[in-house]
Amino acid sequence: MPAKPSARRRPRHAGRVRQLSSGRWQARFPAPKGHPQAGRLFPAPETFDTRMDAEAWLGAQVQDARDEAWQVPEPGSSARPRLREYAETYIAVKPLRPRTSAEYRRLLDQTILPDLGDRRIDRIEPSHVTAWYASLPADTPTARARAYSLLSSIMNLAVANDLIARNPCRITNGGKTERKREPVPATLAEIRIIHDAMPERYRAMVSLAAFCAVRFGELTELRRKDLDLDGQVLHIRRAVTKVKGEFVIGPPKSKAGVRDVAIPPHMAEELKGHLREFVPLDPEALLFPARKGGHMAESSLTTVFYPARDKAGRSDLPWHGLRHTGATLAGAMGATLAELKMRLGHSTTHAAMMYQHSDKDRDAAIAALMSERVLAEAIPISRGRKRQA
Repeated sequence: MPAKPSARRRPRHAGRVRQLSSGRWQARFPAPKGHPQAGRLFPAPETFDTRMDAEAWLGAQVQDARDEAWQVPEPGSSARPRLREYAETYIAVKPLRPRTSAEYRRLLDQTILPDLGDRRIDRIEPSHVTAWYASLPADTPTARARAYSLLSSIMNLAVANDLIARNPCRITNGGKTERKREPVPATLAEIRIIHDAMPERYRAMVSLAAFCAVRFGELTELRRKDLDLDGQVLHIRRAVTKVKGEFVIGPPKSKAGVRDVAIPPHMAEELKGHLREFVPLDPEALLFPARKGGHMAESSLTTVFYPARDKAGRSDLPWHGLRHTGATLAGAMGATLAELKMRLGHSTTHAAMMYQHSDKDRDAAIAALMSERVLAEAIPISRGRKRQA
């Protein structure tokens, strides 16, 4: 009969654990080979609530010894936490949205902690970070950049809390990726084709996305009470996100996301008809629910949106492209940066500046207006100096 495999143990001479009369646990670790006091057992600077905690401390000492970074524990000092422990602190103190929290957890569990989690934060060197970063798949640059940014942010918090002197994340542009190409805005004719090709219950949704530049998560959380047709204003107060298969209602993407958006007058009749045909009288009724009730998933919408955009010859246009279109239209109408920020719910000027660009037709119109001004005011146009004989 084959021998039963034994449980994995720490290497021989990797320390000892014992329970004290108080019920707490003490761990002692021998100074590694090459150290002036090699073999001498040094106690942890503190006792532990459980044997598992004491074993975890020994595991960190083993790793430090392998990295040739082991130091004699100082009596009375507090040992620095391992990265996996401190990452929990980071997530606990940061005011994260549910989807962001879930994404951070995924990056930690799948990308960061398997390689670096058992290292003490004060024993993570730039060389460790560089080796870890180089091991990440190069064909997923966005995921790699996000993981690096998260690690760097955790270490920045450790610096702020005086746990380490400097952030070991020093890779130039490690947290940056090439910006995705923004979708080409749809023309008014394309919007009309998409609008008319959608099922009737979703046509007003196209209009709000295209002319009010509302985010998908904001649209799908809009309720009857948020639509003020008398004042021609859309009140955006909440958004919904899908996290691990569950819909979570919360505030919009940023503080600036809580806003009132003026509704273009040409949409009034369409919105009145949508309320009459598809929305119950209950003020809490969703404007655009899923067919079976509750919040609509983006995947459900794309099943009808993709065929509609194809009819317009815009198979390249994502749903977000409608918001981009609305923002660009507002910029073309002369909206200032401050006005764009307010309408779009952006907290930074940089984000709003993305939509203050013009196409060739707009540029030609600007040039024509210049000529009109010059001719209207009889501004002399220099033809250059006469050559002197």
